[in-house]
Order: sequence, then C-alpha cells, then structure tokens
Amino acid sequence: MSLKDLNTKIAQCRKCKLWKDTNNAVPGEGPANAKLMLVGQNPGAEEDKTGKPFVGRAGKFLNKVLSENGIDRNEVFVSNIVKHVTPQNRPPFPDEVEACVPYLAAQMELVKPRIVVLMGKVAWQAPRLEGIEYIETVHPSAAMRFTKMRNRFMEDFAALKKRLNVSS
Repeated sequence: MSLKDLNTKIAQCRKCKLWKDTNNAVPGEGPANAKLMLVGQNPGAEEDKTGKPFVGRAGKFLNKVLSENGIDRNEVFVSNIVKHVTPQNRPPFPDEVEACVPYLAAQMELVKPRIVVLMGKVAWQAPRLEGIEYIETVHPSAAMRFTKMRNRFMEDFAALKKRLNVSS
C-alpha cells in the first residue's frame, strides 16, 4: 500500500462518528521517506477546512520553532493520531483514538521515520514500532499558552535538532 492509497482509506473512514461533522479528513502530509515525523492529537478547524495538518495558529507556531532549529517542514511528515476534527476541538475519545491508531501505525510503517515526536498526551498513545526513536513533548497549542510548557517544547526541539544533526 502507498501513502496515497492510505490517504484514500482515511478519507473514506467511517470507523467512528467524527467523520459526520467534518469537511475533510486530515491524513497527514510530508515526504514518504521523511526521517522525522511529528504527531499531534487531532485536526482543528483550519485543518478541517484545508485537509492539511497544523495549518492554524498551532501550526504557525510549530513552523516557527522548526525553522528556529534549522528543520525544514517540507522534509518532515506531519500527522495527528486522530484524522478528523473533534467537536469544539475537544480531546478525542478513546474509541476515536482506537479507530485511528491503525492508520498512524501504517503511516509509520510506510514512511519509516528515524524519529517520531509525539506532541501532547493524546499523541503519547501512539503505537511504538521497533527501530523508531520516540520523543514525547507538549502540544504546540499548550506551548503557545503556558510559559513552562513553551520552555519544555523549545528545549525538546533544540535536543531534537542535535539528534538529527548527530545521526544524519
């Protein structure tokens, strides 16, 4: 299966109720051979409009942090654990996460990133595949709002920059 085939499956998914009130599935995007994968919790309103991950306020903040650390977003595969927007942007329910986890696992198997950054507690539930290094950090939207979380987020991405440069 290719990423394109998987994206089609995600767009047609009816495993949970989330698809009913959405405009677009947001499967994720990035190169099929990305060394780095970023995983958030769920798409927001802007992502639902465009079908692209992390394009709203949190995405702009994430792009800034990536850029400050010399990481080109065009070389990163960006996704979420849940592939449809949740009502009022609430955290996904366990059954919604369970329905989407196989898609995320398939993305990881197809892309084969060296490092996966899990952003936020919901993303921390992502499957762990052998041969991939996982880094848990806070979600960009939390880092935008809370100084302590912003500091951790910045430190985690500075450490990520070093890991990418050391083992490139």
